[in-house]
Amino acid sequence: MKKGVMRPGHVQIRVLDMKEAVEHYTDLVGLIETDRDDQGRVYLKAWTEVDKFSVVLRETDQPGCDFMGFKVLDEDTLVSLTQGLKDFGLEVEEIPAEELKGCGRRVRFTVASGHAFELYADKEYTGKWGVTEVNPEAWPRGLSGMKATRFDHALFYGPNLPEVLDVFTNVLGFHLAEQVMDPDGNRIAQFLTASMKEHDIAFIHSDEPGQLHHTSYYLETWDDVLRAADLISMTDTSIDIGPTRHGLTHGKTIYFFDPSGNRCEVFCGGDYTYPDHKPVTWTADELGKAIFYHDRVLNERFLTVLT
Repeated sequence: MKKGVMRPGHVQIRVLDMKEAVEHYTDLVGLIETDRDDQGRVYLKAWTEVDKFSVVLRETDQPGCDFMGFKVLDEDTLVSLTQGLKDFGLEVEEIPAEELKGCGRRVRFTVASGHAFELYADKEYTGKWGVTEVNPEAWPRGLSGMKATRFDHALFYGPNLPEVLDVFTNVLGFHLAEQVMDPDGNRIAQFLTASMKEHDIAFIHSDEPGQLHHTSYYLETWDDVLRAADLISMTDTSIDIGPTRHGLTHGKTIYFFDPSGNRCEVFCGGDYTYPDHKPVTWTADELGKAIFYHDRVLNERFLTVLT
């Protein structure tokens, strides 16, 4: 097993109206705009993130996710993992440095669920926003909205979960932290991590490929999640469900929609995992409790609204 993926690095989200989207992700979620490019894309980051950006917004006529990128340890790791992807049988596309402003060369590939992912080793280091690296204060003044601390993970819907698990675990070195199994022994949901976090990426089975369920942003406390709920009501933002707790991962969460219909999550808490931990397993008959631990039932919107 090859190692070297450090963390989720960025996600490019398709939006229908850039002005509305920027207001949503900055004024409400609390991300910080760091740049724009000649394609019209807008670059954002959360205040604790040390690289230039983690979220890229691209205006188009259909919402969803173009790709998600992971930062790897160094250039040698990027070369090694690229060869591993090719040996696995995946087509690899080389994206030149600076195609995303401030980011080094990227290697893009599409997995069997129909989702595009990238690996890269270099991105402009800007440090945490609003605090110094020597004798830093606890947090910066001037943060907006929910004051998200980082882009944390994304959840995708698509087919062929065993093949996706294979490439993420056996090529990229991720660890299966949690799963949902149906009565026939088929894995219908898988939560994968490259770190101690309960998940850096997750997949749920769907016959239709390439769908985004949500992007997720980390908050520090349950009080912050409750405050996020207040802000959602204050701004008449479309809400999905919450505040509540997950059974899967045990994170405390709330879901809502950006103006283009892309689902967002902010959450706090959650379990930790190490590579020697066995996967936590939920059974499909308890899926309601696994997703919404308090209500113990799923709402139709959560299962069917995808971009």
